[in-house]
Amino acid sequence: MTQHVTVLYGDLDRILITGQEIKDAVERLGAQITRDYQGKSPVMICILKGAVVFFSDLIRSIDLPVSLDFMAISSYGSSTKTSGVVRILKDLDHDVAGRDVIVVEDIVDSGLTLSYITSLLDQRAARSVKIATLLDKPERRRTPLVVDYCCFTIPNEFVVGYGLDYNEKYRNLPDVGVLSPRMYSE
Repeated sequence: MTQHVTVLYGDLDRILITGQEIKDAVERLGAQITRDYQGKSPVMICILKGAVVFFSDLIRSIDLPVSLDFMAISSYGSSTKTSGVVRILKDLDHDVAGRDVIVVEDIVDSGLTLSYITSLLDQRAARSVKIATLLDKPERRRTPLVVDYCCFTIPNEFVVGYGLDYNEKYRNLPDVGVLSPRMYSE
């Protein structure tokens, strides 16, 4: 496979996870979800915008009838740190009462956003709520949170690529890389 070349790579300190490593991990995760939900048809909820690339690959690796829905949440704005205030910018289109739900997120760090979402889905009477994430930063956790499905546990570094952004840039990189501090400490 040819390495994706772009000027955006110059803004990275290093590549943390290659596109091939991501592909392999997403396929393993899809197979695990397929086994765990055998005989069921879960609702897969993509947290926009960051999770859309991971979500697209993940749902194609799940061999089950799934329903799709989307939420847009804001807790960062243009900052590199969460504000701690969660706002719903786009809510679900369908009722989740009595349904098995898998919330798909790009990265879990403080846990505040996903704690809010899981609580909201519990209030809406979802039968079960599980969390699937591409990346987990447990050392940044500010609230207790169980991550049910995770592709990679990473150190506390600011990462971009494969859907993750800084100021709406870098989402299109096929790898996950550590963004150089010079890009956000100006």
